[in-house]
Amino acid sequence: MEKNFKQEPSDLIKIVLFGPESTGKTTLSGQLARYYNSVWVPEYAREYLQDKWNEEKKTCEPKDLLPIAEGQMKLENKLAKKANKVLICDTDLLETKVYSEAYYIGHCDPALDKYALENTYDLYFLTYIDVPWEGDDLRDKPFEREKMFQYFKDTLDRYHRKYIILKGDKATRLKTAIEHINTLLDQ
Repeated sequence: MEKNFKQEPSDLIKIVLFGPESTGKTTLSGQLARYYNSVWVPEYAREYLQDKWNEEKKTCEPKDLLPIAEGQMKLENKLAKKANKVLICDTDLLETKVYSEAYYIGHCDPALDKYALENTYDLYFLTYIDVPWEGDDLRDKPFEREKMFQYFKDTLDRYHRKYIILKGDKATRLKTAIEHINTLLDQ
């Protein structure tokens, strides 16, 4: 089963949108994919957990994290084959690790932990909390945005991930992201 969390080799530039809930990751993922005429990898957890909520009226539990991680990597590996030079990822296993630790008292399954650290990306865009919080069936921490942002930032720092903090409105974030991705493409 562990192999299901492994990233398949690729020559693509891989970008991750990373940060707390309701900070514009999905919106920006779609914008960047359109700009680069490529594809983006949606957050598998949203579909998985929305289905769980609709069927059972339950939120995420620790037992859900490995199926979510497996689904995320299956989706990423599949869409990487369709991407054009750049693959935009709405999330990655490191984000799943952050949520696992934040919600479940520091616990992270060893397999999730291993691949969250082994899978590699060229750049992370850490989305700041300066956009309005929008509630839905799954989002539940509107008053912990600063704390969660700091947890995400500390995680990127701890594991020496290359990242840029994105702030501002949609147009500003898109412009900043494009500038940094273009720099990677030009290397």
